[in-house]
Amino acid sequence: MNLVPQTHSTESVAKDLAAVVPPHTLIADTETQVVYECDGLAMYKQPPMITVLPESVEQVQAVMRYAHQSGIPVVARGGGTGLCAGAMPHAEGILLSLAKFNQIQHIDPLARTAVVQPGVRNLAISEAAKIHNLYYAPDPSSQIACTIGGNVAENAGGVHCLKYGLTVNNVIKVEMITIEGDEVVIGSEGLDSAGPDLLALMHGSEGLLGVITEITVKLMPIPERMQVVMAAFDDVTKAGNAVGAVIAKGIIPGGLEMMDHFAIVAVEEYLQAGYPTEAQALLLCEVDGTPAEVEEHIAAVTQVFEQMGATSVRISQSEEERQLFWKGRKNAFPAVGRLSPDYYCMDGTIPRSQLANVLLKMAEMSERYGLRVANVFHAGDGNLHPLILFDANIEGQFETTEEFGGKILELCVEVGGCITGEHGVGMEKIRQMFTQFSETELTQFHAIKAAFDSANQLNPGKGIPVLKNCQEYRSVGGA
Repeated sequence: MNLVPQTHSTESVAKDLAAVVPPHTLIADTETQVVYECDGLAMYKQPPMITVLPESVEQVQAVMRYAHQSGIPVVARGGGTGLCAGAMPHAEGILLSLAKFNQIQHIDPLARTAVVQPGVRNLAISEAAKIHNLYYAPDPSSQIACTIGGNVAENAGGVHCLKYGLTVNNVIKVEMITIEGDEVVIGSEGLDSAGPDLLALMHGSEGLLGVITEITVKLMPIPERMQVVMAAFDDVTKAGNAVGAVIAKGIIPGGLEMMDHFAIVAVEEYLQAGYPTEAQALLLCEVDGTPAEVEEHIAAVTQVFEQMGATSVRISQSEEERQLFWKGRKNAFPAVGRLSPDYYCMDGTIPRSQLANVLLKMAEMSERYGLRVANVFHAGDGNLHPLILFDANIEGQFETTEEFGGKILELCVEVGGCITGEHGVGMEKIRQMFTQFSETELTQFHAIKAAFDSANQLNPGKGIPVLKNCQEYRSVGGA
């Protein structure tokens, strides 16, 4: 499957598109399009040929029909907070921004669902549903800015996905536009749908199969009570083992997060969340439910942490304190970002039983590569987010960092995990797809892609490696 050849100029494409969508929805000049040249992984950049900001489903259809007929690639974009270069534009293609699709269409408190457009911010759903004592459970750290369409594209998780599931577990229907410009409804508002589960297929598809224009999500009742147990450990191995011990106790926390010493100190200096800076590792375990359930589980979790060697255990005593504990965790990335000119946020998933082992091996790699690493991750479901600190101004250091990150992903696969938990593959991890999957499996991925997009026009060069062992993929800047 080859990338679509380009034979069009920006001027001709702009003229053609102006005939099918309002001219004010088009951005063709280079300077204005700079803001679209990358997503949150800013090391990978590529300006688009032209950007379109459609305002209706009909306009999306018109753009897709034109692109399909003209053989022009299309890359869909949400809030731009992605961390795998999945929304990086194609140099000779259309960047389709869904930013204007930002309306919550309907909230049904009886069915506990919300119908939203893809440009709606993740947090905005919970804010709108709060009046009905409901909320949307998946909560990525970027939830204040990331959009629900991007969440579906990357199958985003978050602090509370351990108990309530990833995006795929909280979406019941999507409406999308195919590359041919046809509107397709996948899933339903019923409890089940006939046929193969195409809805699950759309989650994590990274814009390779279609452009989503509407999403129906599940809403959850706001728990009666929520409390966080914060436990400090003098050793990362003890903390890693404590994570498995909590689950083995039969308790599924609302969230179970871990940070190492480097991250703890960075966060505390950044916003004073009350974290013990002498700790080598910190666990944040939230339990929710009825007051009686929470009281019972808080006692059990506290006992487990103490038995596993916690040097201190602190329980949130108010909603304000609970929010402060989580504020520290959700601001860990910017906190660490203050310590170095650049950092590279990785994303891999491992079995919980391997947490301590992988942390120790990453520490060894850190010494070998001469690069500091801060670890902040969703410990309960084994989703690692190592932050590798580097300076892109030092020649060769990004390439070294990229190699280090690749070795972390390979380690995740080696211990029985996978190369991504929620950030996606995009451009960043495409070389490691050969570590995760055999050529036979990748051939099946290509068959699925071809069933939706036989000419490979939707987000080409991302997600599924096209070239043998990715030898022709450049390390920076695209394929």
